Amino acid sequence: MDIITTVNDWAWGPLMLALLLGTGLYLTLGLRFLPVRKLPAGIRLLFRGGRGDGSGDISPFGALMTSLSATVGTGNIAGVATAIALGGPGALFWMWITALLGMAIKYAEALCAVKFRETDEQGHFSGGPMYYIKNGLHKRWHWLGVAFAIFGGLAGFGIANTVQSNSVSEVLRESFSVPPLVTGLVLMVLVATVILGGIRRIAVVASWLVPFMAVAYVLMAMIVIALNISEVPSAINTIISGALTPTAATGGFAGATVWAALRFGVARGIFSNEAGLGSAPIAHAAARTNQPVEQGMIAMLGTFIDTLLICTMTGLVIVIMDVWPTGVSGANLTAMAFSNALPGGHYIVALGLCIFAFTTMIGWSFYGERCVVFLFGTKAIMPFRIAWVLAIPLGTLMELEFVWLVADTLNAFMALPNLIALLLLAPLVFKLTKDYFEPAGKKDPHSV
Repeated sequence: MDIITTVNDWAWGPLMLALLLGTGLYLTLGLRFLPVRKLPAGIRLLFRGGRGDGSGDISPFGALMTSLSATVGTGNIAGVATAIALGGPGALFWMWITALLGMAIKYAEALCAVKFRETDEQGHFSGGPMYYIKNGLHKRWHWLGVAFAIFGGLAGFGIANTVQSNSVSEVLRESFSVPPLVTGLVLMVLVATVILGGIRRIAVVASWLVPFMAVAYVLMAMIVIALNISEVPSAINTIISGALTPTAATGGFAGATVWAALRFGVARGIFSNEAGLGSAPIAHAAARTNQPVEQGMIAMLGTFIDTLLICTMTGLVIVIMDVWPTGVSGANLTAMAFSNALPGGHYIVALGLCIFAFTTMIGWSFYGERCVVFLFGTKAIMPFRIAWVLAIPLGTLMELEFVWLVADTLNAFMALPNLIALLLLAPLVFKLTKDYFEPAGKKDPHSV
């Protein structure tokens, strides 16, 4: 625990946060705030060309839902609560900033993923940071692709496997007295039935579950907010002031500095929306499209939905219900907030967490699978899938704090080679974007 804590403090230190936020700011400025300007166009493009008409394994809509299935998880329920419990309400503000800059990162990731993707020995599409490093950068940078694939293959077992099963087992134990190991075994069977069918089955399940669970959770949160609408201005003021000034100790809350709000807000924000980690472009590389820019515009919607919409709902409910000073953390803090607001509110959180965690497990299994394919070829697919499902019940037996620390550390190790690659490929991203919207010197000829 001491070793992981030390490594985590270094991995998420000032240099990493500067690299992450700096990359997002550089891409945002270089793209002339495209994620904000073209957000409505991205939504229209998603529904107009959602099935896709190019080369690929799944539809552009399916690619977005697969990436969302991986990002909309315990980070939206437990991660937001943990950030507020450790960094105070101000952590939510820094999650917003991370998301705004992260939209440009997610756009660039998906654009590069489609531009530099390959097909494997089985004819399936493979892409992501390891491939745009390999095919887009000079040979002297290729070791970064190998490093990303190693960290990505390992990180999934923390961020999307043991963390998910651990959080679900905790909330089911608290709400329904379900033994943790039973939860892990049931999750193991359910996940196995999906991932053994490959990316097409994952995309089908995600395309049905993700919209349902996201809309249902947001609606329940909006009901809580509507019932306490008079508290919203005060909650927003608490969030903004907590981001810019230290938060004093109160109740069970130990107090937090501005640095703590920034650090935990950015770390949990990235844990939730994954912008900069390089995971989402692995799914977008499988989309049926021949236009990298269009898939990039669809991809950036994922960060908007995940953090600026779903995480905001969770954070507002926690702050409005004033449960953050209690000293409770994780999913239990979110459950407490909903329970105080609505009769049986903790059951809403329990159900939402179960569905969110399940989709994260199936989505991230594909990410890890593509990483091991890059390293070892298609022969490694089945051993990886077996290892993935066997690890699920193990997560229910681990300490939550330790699991979160390991996941945070592996996230940083994934982000580092990906962010370096995006900075090196940024001129290409800017050029392809300009060529798409302003061909032959004409401005915005496309309907999007």
